[in-house]
Amino acid sequence: MSLRSPPPLATAHGLVLRSPAARLRRSSLSCAALALVCGSGALQAQTGTAAPPETSSPEATQAVTVTGTRERVLVMETPASVGVISGRDLRFTGPMHPQQLLAQVPGVAVAVTNGEGHSTAIRQPFTTGPLYLYLEDGIATRATGFFNHNALYEVNLPGAGGVEVIRGPGTALYGSDAIGGIVNVLTRTPSATSELSLTPEVGSFGWRRVLADGNLSWSPDSALRAAVNVTHTDGWRAATGYDRESVNVRWDHALSAGVRTKTILGFTRIDQQTGANSALVLADYLNNPKKNNFSIAYRKVRALRVSTELEIEQGATLWTLTPYLRSNFMELNGSFNLASDPRIEKSDVQSLGLLAKWRHDVGGPLRLRLVAGLDLDRSPGTRVENALNLTRVGSGANTAYTGYTVGNRIYDYEVVFKSVSSYLHAELSPLPSVRVSAGLRADRLSFDMRNALTTATTQTSTRVYGQQAAAQADFSHLSPKLGATWALTPALSAYASLNHGFRAPSEGQLFRAGSAANAPDALARAQLALALKPIKADQFEVGLRRQGSQWQWEAVAYDLVKRDDLVSQRDLATNLSTNVNAGKTRHRGVELSLGGRLAPGWRLDAALSRAKHTYEDWVTATANFSGKEMESAPRLIANTRLSWSPRPGATVQAEWVRIGPYWLEASNSATFGQYAGHDVFNLRWRQEVSPQLAWFARLMNLSDKRYADSASVSSNTPVYSPALPRALYAGLEARW
Repeated sequence: MSLRSPPPLATAHGLVLRSPAARLRRSSLSCAALALVCGSGALQAQTGTAAPPETSSPEATQAVTVTGTRERVLVMETPASVGVISGRDLRFTGPMHPQQLLAQVPGVAVAVTNGEGHSTAIRQPFTTGPLYLYLEDGIATRATGFFNHNALYEVNLPGAGGVEVIRGPGTALYGSDAIGGIVNVLTRTPSATSELSLTPEVGSFGWRRVLADGNLSWSPDSALRAAVNVTHTDGWRAATGYDRESVNVRWDHALSAGVRTKTILGFTRIDQQTGANSALVLADYLNNPKKNNFSIAYRKVRALRVSTELEIEQGATLWTLTPYLRSNFMELNGSFNLASDPRIEKSDVQSLGLLAKWRHDVGGPLRLRLVAGLDLDRSPGTRVENALNLTRVGSGANTAYTGYTVGNRIYDYEVVFKSVSSYLHAELSPLPSVRVSAGLRADRLSFDMRNALTTATTQTSTRVYGQQAAAQADFSHLSPKLGATWALTPALSAYASLNHGFRAPSEGQLFRAGSAANAPDALARAQLALALKPIKADQFEVGLRRQGSQWQWEAVAYDLVKRDDLVSQRDLATNLSTNVNAGKTRHRGVELSLGGRLAPGWRLDAALSRAKHTYEDWVTATANFSGKEMESAPRLIANTRLSWSPRPGATVQAEWVRIGPYWLEASNSATFGQYAGHDVFNLRWRQEVSPQLAWFARLMNLSDKRYADSASVSSNTPVYSPALPRALYAGLEARW
């Protein structure tokens, strides 16, 4: 990713079961009230607004983004909804979980599953599905087909230099999984001076964290920055503690005029008790929220990423070559498997890849820029799974799993993923105030599986799993992109875009199709899984953004249609229920952002989105949900931050987080109703004692409100995952 300047461009518990009419009245009133004070937080990030509030960045009218083309370009000439959270805002927020940071971007919400685990909602309902592309400096943190919805915990977020979020399908530079959005975590740039900072903090429920950041510069052409994150918490619920260690190193070096390298190393280890925010029946949720029905669950993670970016600039041409190595290991006893298919899973994926990009500025009156590239990836991985024999107490939604023994091996295979992807991206200005971009990406993806098990089936006492000695799946896909921006004034621009995205099936969906009651059905199910095809998405959006020295705002409307989604239907030939590409959903909404000075020392930043997510065509083996609103899909998401700086070096910030009501299940049944949504208030403050020392504190859930991180229906019973109660965290930052 080039950080070089671009060429000159144009200027109490929250649970209520309500009638539809009452729900509509409350939702409308909440939206109207919020609209008076909220916009959306992407612009806040673009302008570095949160800390301290008394300042206004001189770069406010020239905010840039790097995710779209892996080079700095003006946000005002970017035909996409992009939220840019600055490193300064990130460090002031001090996120313990991605939820506490990404909510500052409009249309983005993250729910806690446990520890630093998360489910994400970006122009989609809250989901653990592979609909998002997670990057570090433009490089995917995981290979296609090996998606992990918790991928952000593999990145040292508190030590990052910033975060960018593109909502909806990405540009031609990005392929599979970029449907709901792209989250690009940016590493901190080494500075020209040597420095060191140490940030210890402690807090509620046994929280301890030490962040260290050091910069070493030994010449004007070479500097290295390293960051360390060591975290421990006991967890506020029973058996929900975790430990993590992360190390990040970045070395920037100029070999000669126009030739630069950037080398990045990132390593994370996590050992986590993972109750996955163990959902509770209403009585326990209200009266015994520390209870954990999934105390036997755990997750162990190791992630390693190494890359070197070589940039060669020759006049108007830039060549970029980025080879990378990547390793992702996970051992998981997933709480979400215990009720249906209990197992210990071990997956290990090693990746070798190359990102090659050519950019040429033709110039002239059209200011033509061409970008072409080739992405290569080879990722062999292994999966080993053993069934579990469980001990449990209780029944239905109130079942508690208390122990297990390891049973038979049910999967043991190697799969090699390969991708060869090329793209072409072009930008030009037919008028001085208009910038048009178009792109086309061609992806060729393949999975080649070899089974270490020699039998046609494996089984437990109650289930049979079909096995194939070998299998292969190949996919080819074209993704067109088109967008334009129009500079109405130097500070105001409009944009529109039409983007296509897709997601290839994962290796798990292809090669571990699940169990059946007998061997013939299990073998048929394994064969049917190989017929899966990519999910496709098309999005149209229009937006208007203003960037000024005092106030910035953005408004965008979008319509995203997802086709060929996976639905469980009955196969006519075998009479088996299996996943097929037969679903269609629609996601429409508006997103608003606002950020600026209210008065000397006072600043307001806000994020608001209003959306509706529906099943357009969704017929399963047991029901027809077509026309219904999707579950776990709040219409309203808002985040508002009011910051006050009474004197230089002191900042106090009050934050209001609003998640609106949503259905608990897909039929929108009045029997189960909706989760009523919640309002949560947080308080942060920071005091600079001297240039070398500062202290800070965070008071989360100020009113100690009982609310749910997630709510759904299990065993025909509404269940709720209680969120963090009031918690206090404090620490010091020392700099040398």
